[in-house]
Amino acid sequence: MISSLVELDASFNSLSYLPTNIGFELRNLQKLMIQLNKIRSLPSSICEMKSLRYLDAHFNELRGLPIAIGKLTSLQVLNLSSNFSDLRELPETFGDLINLRDLDLSNNQIHALPDSFGRLHNLTKLNLDQNPLEVPPMDIVAQGVQAVKSFMSQRWIDILAEEERKTTQELQEHGENGWLSRSTSWLKNVSDNVTEMIMSPRTPKEAYLNQQL
Repeated sequence: MISSLVELDASFNSLSYLPTNIGFELRNLQKLMIQLNKIRSLPSSICEMKSLRYLDAHFNELRGLPIAIGKLTSLQVLNLSSNFSDLRELPETFGDLINLRDLDLSNNQIHALPDSFGRLHNLTKLNLDQNPLEVPPMDIVAQGVQAVKSFMSQRWIDILAEEERKTTQELQEHGENGWLSRSTSWLKNVSDNVTEMIMSPRTPKEAYLNQQL
């Protein structure tokens, strides 16, 4: 039965689209190869492939990713390289790909990584070559994947801190001074958690998944 399929190679077929319901029909798929086609967008149903661990979509005409792409929490390897002038940004849910360890975004037109990028604490291999990146700056990119994750994590913390500052100021103006200590404590916990995610070693379960791929 097609629903039991675990690997699909549809590469080099001049495809311009994938079936709308592909994600609902292939829920057990673990490996999807659609490189070297002319696909402009991925159907939102692809986000239902909860078993997907490997996705190669390089050399297409992708203009973006489904907003719910972060639901693919089993994904370990993702190749989105060489979509050239079409791929310009990634959705904020990208940071929810918590098991992603190998990411290729080279040869695109991405100017900024999403603020959630720092949450990819399992990421160990990253290719950002040939992108007009401004965030993070190229001197950070040149230092490698760990530097990129650290930069993006700090950026996320700074954004939260600025939102915290504005909210606190508004509340103080309305006499809600007691909220300040609670919110400051909350922000510190967020910062500590992000640092822990970046620095913590992989669990045995994550190592096992990497060996099985």
